[in-house]
Amino acid sequence: MTSISRFTLCALLFMLPAGQALAQLMLYPTRVVFEGNQRSAQLELINNGSETATYRITLVNRRMSETGEFSDVAEPLAGEQLADNLLQYSPRQVTLEPGAGQAVRIMVRKPADLVAGEYRSHLLFAQQPEISGIRSIESGAGEIGIQLTALVGASVPVIVRHGATDANVALTQLQLQRSSSGLPLLALQMQRNGTQSVFGDLTVSFTPRSGAEQVIGRANGVAVYTPNPLRRAGIALQPPSGLPLSNGTLRVTYQEQAEDGGRLLAEAELSL
Repeated sequence: MTSISRFTLCALLFMLPAGQALAQLMLYPTRVVFEGNQRSAQLELINNGSETATYRITLVNRRMSETGEFSDVAEPLAGEQLADNLLQYSPRQVTLEPGAGQAVRIMVRKPADLVAGEYRSHLLFAQQPEISGIRSIESGAGEIGIQLTALVGASVPVIVRHGATDANVALTQLQLQRSSSGLPLLALQMQRNGTQSVFGDLTVSFTPRSGAEQVIGRANGVAVYTPNPLRRAGIALQPPSGLPLSNGTLRVTYQEQAEDGGRLLAEAELSL
């Protein structure tokens, strides 16, 4: 009788935000925002890997938790406005040789009775298994195995803003803590209100009582999506050697990225 000495799943799919996308797939931009009369946009993807890869592109609806994790949306919650019915895109699948790129065109179609507000869905780029990834392998000893192919998917938020939208954000509940590894960590809450999401970079600086201000922590590409009023965040701090985080002031800023205008969105301080 033939024995099966090893077996695995044919493929595993891990979904990551575009900012954490696998090294072999580069996406730009990492978010797409339609505002005003804009009706089309383009997203570029490049295969930075050493092997040919195929990606299937789909629209998915995802919800962000207070701690930044995403989950699939089965039924929208109150105030949760999805963009999948407003969007069209092409192509639906691409195969890229190493170093090759492909443009994905995204178009928005708004019905005449569309309610003002912000609508969001995500484009998911899911790597597809090659034929060799699901082929049985027989050895000379009559053993059968299945080759494992680990697949990774990256998602890009696509946001449609219609009519007048705005948002404000405040940084509150600042606390200096220690991570599980014993390193300093600044915990805080981002409180959002208004009709649109916010997106930007968090920067933490420390000013000792007798010394100059120094940047000791960053977290780039941090979003609070509608309808969430709150996001909890923690920023790892790396103070210079010999500079204790005491007898001074921690300052944290939340600022738009340069390509979005660089506007300061919020600022707060913690005295130590």
